[in-house]
Amino acid sequence: MKVILLQNVEDLGKKYEVKEVKDGYARNFLIPQKLAKPANAQALKWLDSQKEVIAKEVEEELKKAQELASKLDDLDVEIFVKVGDEGQLFESINSQKIVDKLKEMGFEVKKSQIDLEGNIKQTGEFKIKINLEHNLEAEINLSVLGEESTKTKEE
Repeated sequence: MKVILLQNVEDLGKKYEVKEVKDGYARNFLIPQKLAKPANAQALKWLDSQKEVIAKEVEEELKKAQELASKLDDLDVEIFVKVGDEGQLFESINSQKIVDKLKEMGFEVKKSQIDLEGNIKQTGEFKIKINLEHNLEAEINLSVLGEESTKTKEE
């Protein structure tokens, strides 16, 4: 059955795309959840009229992503963590901690957009790549600092 997606559906497609799906999936899930509607002649005419709206939405999304990329590029982010006597971290820095810190700084980034090889388990400076929508990328400068290093800065 062909359907027109009314919202983005993970692992299926984006809003206003026409997709071929199994009849049961469409009738039992997509249509009752108002995620899609059958792609009949009338619905396809409606979709054609929505093309301008779609183009404007995509353009706005692209502008937002470009703005975010330019603000994030070369941004300095500092995360303070507790360290032991020998400089070992008591906690590792993962994608979620980076997302939380960026959110605290006013940036909306998803955990899946952070390109992190593995958890960071030492203090230091790191370049972290962020993959944004529309194939845009930004790179932030992450500084992982021990909490005792804040005391030495104040003195």
